[in-house]
Formats: sequence, C-alpha cells, structure tokens
Amino acid sequence: MSPFINHVPRHSPTDNNVPRKSAIGGYSLPDMEDIPQASSLTELTMNDEESLSMHINDKRPVYIDMDHLSLASVVAVARIIVRYFTRVELADASAAASHVGQCVDFLSERLERGDDLYGITTGFGGSAGQRTDKTMDLQRALLQHQHCGILPVKKQTGSMHATFNHSGGADYMPEMWVRGAMLIRCKSLLNAHSAVRFEVIELLIALLNNNLVPLVPLRGSISASGDLQPLSYIAGVLEGNPDMYVWTDDSRGGRDLIPADAALELLNRQSITFGPKEALGVLNGTAVSTAVAALALEEADKLALLTQVLTAMGTEARLGSLDSFSPFFSEVRPHPGQNEVAGNIRRFLHSSKLVHSNDETTLKGLKQDRYSLRTSPQWIGPCLEDLSLAHAQLKTEINSTTDNPLIDITTATIHHGGNFQALSTTSAMEKTRASLALLGRMLFSQCTELLNPDMNSGLPPNLAADDPSTSYTMKGADINVAAYTSELGFLANPVSSHVQTAEMGNQGINSLALIAARYTHSAADCLSMISATYLYILCQALDIRAMNLRFEAQLPKAIDAITREAFGSVSHRPSQPGDTSEEARNEREDEERLKSLVSVLTKHVLSALPRTTHMDAPHRFHHIAQEASILIVDHYTTHASTLPPTSPLLGIALWKKLIASNLHNGFVSNRENYFRRPTAGRDRVLGRASQAVHGFVRGELGVGMYKGLREHPVGEKGEKREGGKTIGSGISVIHEAIREGRIVGLVRGLMGDG
Repeated sequence: MSPFINHVPRHSPTDNNVPRKSAIGGYSLPDMEDIPQASSLTELTMNDEESLSMHINDKRPVYIDMDHLSLASVVAVARIIVRYFTRVELADASAAASHVGQCVDFLSERLERGDDLYGITTGFGGSAGQRTDKTMDLQRALLQHQHCGILPVKKQTGSMHATFNHSGGADYMPEMWVRGAMLIRCKSLLNAHSAVRFEVIELLIALLNNNLVPLVPLRGSISASGDLQPLSYIAGVLEGNPDMYVWTDDSRGGRDLIPADAALELLNRQSITFGPKEALGVLNGTAVSTAVAALALEEADKLALLTQVLTAMGTEARLGSLDSFSPFFSEVRPHPGQNEVAGNIRRFLHSSKLVHSNDETTLKGLKQDRYSLRTSPQWIGPCLEDLSLAHAQLKTEINSTTDNPLIDITTATIHHGGNFQALSTTSAMEKTRASLALLGRMLFSQCTELLNPDMNSGLPPNLAADDPSTSYTMKGADINVAAYTSELGFLANPVSSHVQTAEMGNQGINSLALIAARYTHSAADCLSMISATYLYILCQALDIRAMNLRFEAQLPKAIDAITREAFGSVSHRPSQPGDTSEEARNEREDEERLKSLVSVLTKHVLSALPRTTHMDAPHRFHHIAQEASILIVDHYTTHASTLPPTSPLLGIALWKKLIASNLHNGFVSNRENYFRRPTAGRDRVLGRASQAVHGFVRGELGVGMYKGLREHPVGEKGEKREGGKTIGSGISVIHEAIREGRIVGLVRGLMGDG
C-alpha cells in the first residue's frame, strides 16, 4: 500500500467516535473538521476502495446515525452483488428516535398554537398563498400531484426482461440509484430538522435491508425544490399506494415487481399515514440527484486512475520517454494534480525495459514523444483536481440536511430557505463530466496514434499480427473509439445552461442536478468503452513488441552466419595467433572487414524492420535484402584493398536469396511460437503496471492475443471454428471487468513505492 494513503477510521458502535449528546438530550454527528481529508484523488480512490471492500468482504454495515457517509458508504449500500448488499444499521436507535421525536414534538406545539407554516398549513411553491387546516390531506395532495411520472405500463415481469424490452431502463431508474437515494434521505431526516417521525425512517431502512426497492421514473426532476417527483414514488411506497411498485426477489434468481401494499405485507409492516410536513420532508431534498452523482463520481474516480495506468502502458507500447514524467516539471510548476499523475506513472513504469530517457546526443528519430503521452501529467492533473473538488462537494451534500422549511430545535426556530437547491451537485457533475471528456480525448489520441504505423515506433498498421494485406485487426476498434469519443465530447456540454422556469414561475432557477448526474453516468459509460478498447489494443501492442524483440534478438547471429556463407571465400583459412606473415595479416584484415560488413548489415536490417511493417512477410524481407545489397557493394568498393579470389558480386546474389528466405522463415517461425506461448509477461521487459494488467487480461480474463484472420469464427469455406471469438467479445470481457472495479482493485497493489 502506498505510503501516502492515510486510512479512514473504521467506525463501529464501540469506537470512540460515538454519537455525542447535544444540549437538549439529542445527539450530533462528528463535526466536519473532524473528518479526515485525503490529499489526492489517488488517495481518495484507494481509501474508498478499501472502505468498500471492508463493507462487502467483511460485511460491515453502514451505521447511518453515526458514520460520516462517504462515497464508498453510498456505493456499498446501493450496490447488490449476487444478492448480497450492505445493511444499514442504527448504532443507537433510542437516541436517534429521541432526537427526531423532539423535532416532531416542536412542530406539533407550533401547530397547536395556530402558527401559519409553509407546506403544512399553506399550499406549495407558487401556490403558497393558499391556506388550509387539513394538514393531513395537504400531505396526500403533495403526493397526488407529484405522482405524474412515466413508467412501463406492464410491470409484472422479471428485471432482465424489463431491461431488454424497455429501452435499457429508459423510463425507470436502476435499483442502485434508488437504494442510494433512500440511504441519503434517511441520513438527512435523521439530522432532525424536517419533523419526520422515526417510524418513517425505520421503514425506509427496513425496505433497504430487505432489498425492496421502489420503482421510480427516470425523468421528471429539475432538482430545484429537491428531487420532488422521484422521491414521491419512494414516499408512495411508504404509504402503501397500490399503484406504486417495488422490486423484489423472484424464485428464479431475478427480480419482479409487486404493488407497494403487497411489499409492506411481506415486511409485516403497516403503511405510513403522513403527518404534518412528513410527506414534504421526504420529498423536499436532493437525495436522488446526490445518490446518482455519488455513484457516477465513484465510476469517474476509477476511470481516472485507469487512465493513468493506460498512459503508462501506452508509453511502453510506443517506446516512449520516462523523462516526460520527471519530478522536475512539478518542482517548477507545482500543480498538485500534475505532480500526482507524474508520480503515479513513474511508479507504474518502474522496471520497464521499453521506455528510455532522452539522450541529447541522439540525432535520429522523434526527439520527444507526442503530446498525448508527453503532456499527459499536465492534461490529467487538472482533471484530478476537479474530481477532488467534486468529492468535497458531494461529501458535504451526502451528509447535509436538504429540505424546506428547516427546524432548529436548539434555538426553537423555523427557517425558510433554499437548502433543496442542488446546484452543488450539478457543479460537481459538470466538472466530472468535463474531466471524463478530457481524459477520453487524450486516450483517443494515444489509441489512434498507436494504430498508425507512421507514429507507433515500428508496430504494424492496425496492430495486425499476421500479414497486413489481409488483416486489419484493430481498424474497426479505431473507428469505435472515435464514435465513443465523439459522444463523450457531446455529453461534456453543460446541463446547467438549459434551465427553464417551472411551477407557476416560482422555480425561476433550478439546478437540473439529476439530469447532470444521469448524463455523467452516460459519460462514464463512454469512457469505460474507450478504456476497454484501448486496453485491448495495448495488450496486443505489447505482445507484438515482445514477439518482435524475440525475433530481433535472433538476427545478429543469423546475419553473421549468412554473410559468412556468402562471402566466406574472402578468408582462405583462419590465421594462427602470432603469425606475422603478410598472408596472415591480410586474412586478419579481411576478417575485420567481414565483421564490419556484418555490423553494417545487422544495423540495416534492424532499422528496416520498423519501416516495413506495412508489408506482408515474404515481400518485406525480400525488400530489406534488396536494400542491403547496395551496402555490400559500397562496403567492398570502399574497404577492400585487393579483390578476393571470388568476386563479391557473385556473393551478393546468394546473400540476398539466403537472407530473404532465412529471415522470412525465422520471422514466421518466431510468430507461430509466440502465438502458441506468448511471453510478454515473462520476458521481464514490461513495467509494473503493464506486467500486472497485461497478465490479468491474458490470464484471469482469458482474453488472448488476436492472431489475425485465422481468429475469425467463420472459416474460408464457411466452416464454423469452435471457440472462435470476435474482437468485440474480447473487448466486452475487459469492459465488464472495468465496470466491476476488478482492474482498479488490481491497481491498488501497484501503488507502493516503485
């Protein structure tokens, strides 16, 4: 584990960090300044991953009345893994009930003395001029006018069927989002500023802990006076409305929808009849938009870390420079995000044999890496800073009271204000979405440059492992990445600039936070697809690098043998040590000239290989041999003092024939051997990150190197190849692992000192 990761305290009911008694006998949460603040997005992400692992693997519940909720807390409760979910518990239920009860009693006293209170004796929003003494009916009227969302008409179906037959959830929210919203709303109500009875909170927790999740419309909230409509469907379940529906486990391992009253019967619970302000207290908050935002930000954090890993792998795949990540750049331009990224990538590249340091004496080739690699710390760094700020905004929002009016029982005051306006969540999501777009645009450049033989430092076009004239392996993937990036760029447009006046002109400004959060999930979808495709391509590139390195290692010996066979007549016999005769001296000079020729030819062949990757193997090595022939002529006309007994011109024809045939055969043999037994992970050429991630993809995920046209599931004569997989199948496996967080879990082990 990295030395810069400070562990978040693990709270339990017996920790020192227990609920503290307030001046009036209630309790309060830990002060904000008491909560440890992480110093970098990497640290935040690793801490959240550790906390999430603790909730899931150690089955640690979330103590909602005591814990300061983090993104990991929300994700743990929201996410369901093979029917397991993190439970929500109360560390001190009696204290919580007492604290909330005091607020309810205070409101009752105000009503008894005849106070005129917004949303309790008045109408709502632009209708606040209306008055009524029917306080219970008013709460039902609030639910009645908010229950106007669009949902699937046919609801008696399993979740998989619903998902594939209703536009991928286009008209209802994923259950994760709703579970997260229920948790956050409970947290706000437990702060005891909303005058909502403890029984309401208990029923919300019971629904969560029994995985009974309300069916909530996807659209319809402008997140101004809270997420009114979505929360009204949760409130509708609490009151047992038979036209509200709840997801529940079926007998087939899936999920079915049942009416809310039936769901409460399953719990053996009575429905709630909302008292004064209670329905308003449940509805008038930012829980839905904040939960959706928290889940989106958790995805964004993982993708930001993965982007740095992919950049390190891309630097290796393109034989890039380690100097781009030198600490010096951050010393003279000390942006914290830039420094964080450069340090991470240096750590990921540790022990790589494929990267180099710039040598001021080297005059050939590209002097410095292209922008997508060289300026990656300066590009990713500001994104991490924005994501860290989004973290702070959402962490505050998750643990806040969002409602109106708010009751302060310590001063016996009712406050009318705007704590339901969710622009903090919108702001967090606009930054997050813009950051995802920037990260995606950088990965797009890295990816398309890696596939271009004019920019990828000697890899074949489209990373075809076989003959490029009939194999265009990654060309379709290249186009896909362009499509994902274009959509991601569109999604980066701000949502907050599209505010419309709503509700009789009363809601003249509104945050659109839920819309911003939803689009951020779409942006994360696009970036995860870019990342999965690029990772597939990177693994292919690193395998081709390793395969080529093995072939290049065989070349000096092969070229020496062929050159001696073709021009061996230059030396009559090996000279004896100490022989000072003119003949022996000439023979030693001839041997040196032959060694010089071998060196020249070896350098030529090695330099020609990167320039000829666009050719099929037979033509490629014939072309290289043809180019080399002029070097042989030049060598003998320049260095030979006397003509050998056999003219070198006769040897050139033989050499060209032998070198073209031998190198072609050696190349094909090396390729077939590598296909059978890939060794990129065993040849000790990859850096720490590439070694781990490449091994994970090839090993645990079982996504192998793509060998070319032979991999296509349909053969030349239409025969079906058993076990044949498309390129997309392999990318899909990687994509699923990314979305499940498995690759980020792998990266946690890479964060120690390099």
